[in-house]
Amino acid sequence: MQRALDQARAAALSGEVPVGAVLMGRGGELLAEAGNACIRSCDPSAHAEMLAIRRAAERLGNYRLPGCTLFVTLEPCIMCAGVCIQARIARIVYGADDPRAGALHSCYAIGRDGRLNHDLTVAGGLMADECAALLRDFFRARRQKAL
Repeated sequence: MQRALDQARAAALSGEVPVGAVLMGRGGELLAEAGNACIRSCDPSAHAEMLAIRRAAERLGNYRLPGCTLFVTLEPCIMCAGVCIQARIARIVYGADDPRAGALHSCYAIGRDGRLNHDLTVAGGLMADECAALLRDFFRARRQKAL
């Protein structure tokens, strides 16, 4: 999760919402890492999770990533949870809950309710205070700057 936090901090420095993701392979090897890049890439799908999954799939030459674990600083949204299902990610470990858009626990239970063709193992709350503080500080600074 520390690597994901580093990616989130780097995203914040470039003006992006500070979310970071790291994808680990079955054997614990680092496959890919990324921070949010929606603003600078003009791409609404350039969430940290999406970018890390795309990079790992390209690296492995396979759009399926079974046995992999995704570490992300914020509970994934519906889009990112959906791509985790499609990629057959085995496990998602996230930091802070997202009460407005969280798709794994806060608002929905995507990949955990048995209705899809793949189930996710989900663990939330890892380094939650640090992850939440990074987001809180980022948005506080943006609000102050807007005044």
